[in-house]
Amino acid sequence: MTNEPDQRGDHPAPRPTPQLMQCSSCGVDASSEPGGLAAARVTWTFGTERGRTVWTCPACSRRHARSMEGRLDSAWW
Repeated sequence: MTNEPDQRGDHPAPRPTPQLMQCSSCGVDASSEPGGLAAARVTWTFGTERGRTVWTCPACSRRHARSMEGRLDSAWW
């Protein structure tokens, strides 16, 4: 991923750091997932909280989708 502006050009796209991929919700390590880190890089979600990259496993992403959507700026809708 690059640090280019997003489609609207107003926010730089965050850069994920794949060195340590651990779910910020449940604590599962990405290397223990089926397919390992390679599969996790395309199935896990990431975000930036307080200046650091946080990862969320697919199960937690599904479980908390409405909560995540509720935190998005209204400009995304």
